[in-house]
Amino acid sequence: MLSRFTKGTLLGVAAGILGIIASSTPVGLTLEENFGLEILFRLRGHRTPPPDVVVVSIDKESADRLEQDPDITNWPRSLHALLTETLVERGAAVIAFDVFFEEYADLEGDLAFAEAMRKANNVVLCERLQSEKVYLTDVRGRPAGEVKIARKIPPISLLADASVATSSYPLPKVPVKVSRDWTFRDTVGDTPAPTLPVVAFQLYALPATDDFLRLLEEVFPARAEKLPRSGEEMVRSRGVGGMIREIREIFEKDPLAEKKMLDALDSPPLRSADPKKRRILRSLIHLYGGGVSKFLNFYGPIRTIPTIPYYRALALGGTEGPGNPSTGEVAGKAVFVGSSESRQLSQKDGFYTVYTKENGVDLSGVEIAATAFANLVEDMPIRTLPFHYHVATLIAWALGVGILSFAFRPAFSIPGVAALSLLYLGAAEYRFATAGMWYPVVFPLVFQAPLVLVGAVAWNFVDLQRQRKHFRRAFEQYLPVHVVDELAENVSGLPVKNRLVNGICLATDAEQYTSLAESLDPKDLAEFMNRYYEAVFDPVKRRGGMVSNVVGDSMLALWLTAKDDTAPMRNACQAALEISSAMREFRKSQEEMALPTRIGLHSGEILLGNVGAAQHFEYRPVGDIVNTATRIEGLNKYLGTRILVSREVCSVENGFLTRDLGMFLLAGKSRPVNVHELVARHEDSSPRQRACCARFSEGIEAFRRQSWDEATRIFNETLKIHEGDGPSLFYLNLCARYSQSPPGDSWDGVVHMRSK
Repeated sequence: MLSRFTKGTLLGVAAGILGIIASSTPVGLTLEENFGLEILFRLRGHRTPPPDVVVVSIDKESADRLEQDPDITNWPRSLHALLTETLVERGAAVIAFDVFFEEYADLEGDLAFAEAMRKANNVVLCERLQSEKVYLTDVRGRPAGEVKIARKIPPISLLADASVATSSYPLPKVPVKVSRDWTFRDTVGDTPAPTLPVVAFQLYALPATDDFLRLLEEVFPARAEKLPRSGEEMVRSRGVGGMIREIREIFEKDPLAEKKMLDALDSPPLRSADPKKRRILRSLIHLYGGGVSKFLNFYGPIRTIPTIPYYRALALGGTEGPGNPSTGEVAGKAVFVGSSESRQLSQKDGFYTVYTKENGVDLSGVEIAATAFANLVEDMPIRTLPFHYHVATLIAWALGVGILSFAFRPAFSIPGVAALSLLYLGAAEYRFATAGMWYPVVFPLVFQAPLVLVGAVAWNFVDLQRQRKHFRRAFEQYLPVHVVDELAENVSGLPVKNRLVNGICLATDAEQYTSLAESLDPKDLAEFMNRYYEAVFDPVKRRGGMVSNVVGDSMLALWLTAKDDTAPMRNACQAALEISSAMREFRKSQEEMALPTRIGLHSGEILLGNVGAAQHFEYRPVGDIVNTATRIEGLNKYLGTRILVSREVCSVENGFLTRDLGMFLLAGKSRPVNVHELVARHEDSSPRQRACCARFSEGIEAFRRQSWDEATRIFNETLKIHEGDGPSLFYLNLCARYSQSPPGDSWDGVVHMRSK
């Protein structure tokens, strides 16, 4: 039998393995992303973004105030030139336009915007990626399928050349929920290109790039020797995009590059560097060494990232005052410029995110780009657990739930698992809020915990059924079947209900048991009695009876019956005859060791139930019927018979030869019982037995009339028919005694027995 701890461990390991497999499938990953991640965001709530980023929103309010077309592509680029000059003047570190400039507009405005970008030397423009289908053919020109490719559509060359870099930022449209973005994106005919937030971040991190290049040279001296020694020089010689690609290639060639760089970062002298610089360097290492996609750590709904309307951003160049913003709103920050509305109906560039449900308004593309940039600045995007930690978490969780489920009953284990789930969820939310670590939620709480609980209940149910089966099999040897069923359904040990039933009670007793017990040692006596009872029990069970009590050399068996059902009486009588026959065979097999057995039967109402007190009860029949059956059995000693039954047992014609032995007032009884000897089945009886019974009945009639001489003559005749007939000898003695001392005229023919 397995212990509870072992069962909990096995079930926990199984649930852990299932959870690992299920959570690793595409469906499992989607469930965890769509529901688990959303739960963590909801629990965490809004988070304050870093002060390094701000959004300049091109919105309807600005269009109205500046008297411009709602379509931002029709805005004069001289406004963008003015905005760029203003932002640079007020100290913006990076300016990223999430606006497409694919066509020429008015030449004067285009030139002004280009000139402003050249002077700023920190402006990044957005490219558009256009998805196209390319149809493939085989060598014979037949269709062979299709592929989707992303074609890059850059800004006009005048503006692209004036900017410090151009880059794309593709995002999926609704109804797909945006939960991740790309750091590098494949395009036709080009190596994976950095996306807009990555380029903006590399520009923003330029002050720390010198230290980053020194780290590269320290860790990869052979590969980094061709790189410029400073970030400024590298931007001038390679451009921002070229610099990013070269650094990315170094990381791609060594799978352990990220770890080596992080180890170098933790060594002197950078260990004591400015915390912000160390954070920027760490983020650069994760950026170049990580995958091409990452999960976005959203800060909240729209306008969570500080947002300045376009028209107000133009006022940054004016005097600070009640109506104008302060210079500090953009100084030293990355500014993302793009379409952003605060109302869903006005949005032209909205994307469904985890916070859309909060106020019904999607996040704009420029806000998502600013979010991605802010994650890089903080070095805190959403990070999934490494696979080995993921495996350890699911296994440890399932083990805890499994052991808890088996340690207590369901009434306690279910609330316990619920409390443990709340603790796990709280810990997961804490790690999510403080470190951006994404612990699995759906599979531990929604899949594994219920699975383990159901598995524990099912296992306990199977064990309980097996225990009840063993219980029933064991106790059927000691108790009636219906009682065993009641106890099996209520193993807590509550008392079995008492029942008043009609039935036949069969009592047996073995002669010479005392002398036999004295002559055998306990072990031999036990073995002998087991063989004896095997011979006694078999007829009872075959004839539908149940053994109720066994004490020493005595047995009590029952047949329960309806009042009009005579079949149990026939079965009881047949069992009595078969017991007697079995005892004759038993005596032959045991040679000198034999236990002649006396049998008594009586029928009527019997109370079945518990008898006892304190901590000990026995289930047995009680009542006058049981007591009378044992007295009838004891009468065999005086009559020299083997099977005696009451008139109630043989009152209905049931196919048996019996003889009336008279009325007896048994010891301790107040009412006489008409006792009969059960001789044989009619078809098995011999002519001598039938003649003996008939002649004996005549003798009983004479005895009741107090015709002592006639009765004596008849009983002597029955002795001639059946030599040594016990009842005849018994009545001959009574006749002789009553002849000397008649019982009187009031005598009713009842024989009084003084002893059992």
